[in-house]
Amino acid sequence: MLTSQEEKLCRSRGGGCELFQKKFDYHGRTVAEQIAEPGAGNAFDNLSIDGLYMQPMGKRSELLPGTLDMLILRTLARAPLHGYGIALSIKRLSEDVLTVEEGSLYPALQRLLLQGWVKAEWKKTETNRRARYYSLTAAGRKQLGVELSQFEQMVAAIGRVLQET
Repeated sequence: MLTSQEEKLCRSRGGGCELFQKKFDYHGRTVAEQIAEPGAGNAFDNLSIDGLYMQPMGKRSELLPGTLDMLILRTLARAPLHGYGIALSIKRLSEDVLTVEEGSLYPALQRLLLQGWVKAEWKKTETNRRARYYSLTAAGRKQLGVELSQFEQMVAAIGRVLQET
């Protein structure tokens, strides 16, 4: 997410300042390119926000710690995907309620690689571009089971606290 200082600076320069040339969205476009895009409206409404969040009624709210790793593992249990494909799958399956931003996705994938829960290999995408495809390992499948169990326990515990007596 742009800081208020970045946003102010960008607005003061008409949106094309060099400060934002290094901030990219999933399509490899810089902030300046997104702002200059015809029909973009208020480009700041469409910029990436780091993290995984739910968007109930337009408000950002954080999810439980560890949820992102579990969602990535579950997504990869269905099929090997590249990073952007993982983010799209989570967004699509959650019916646009969950959004995984690249600032959280790629560090999480690196963490999962280091744990040995996923493996990666370079392949060509449908558009003939090179991308790193991630797949679940046997250890990752086992970890997914552990994380799902812990998550279900947490949801049940929260449900008990929220129950009216």
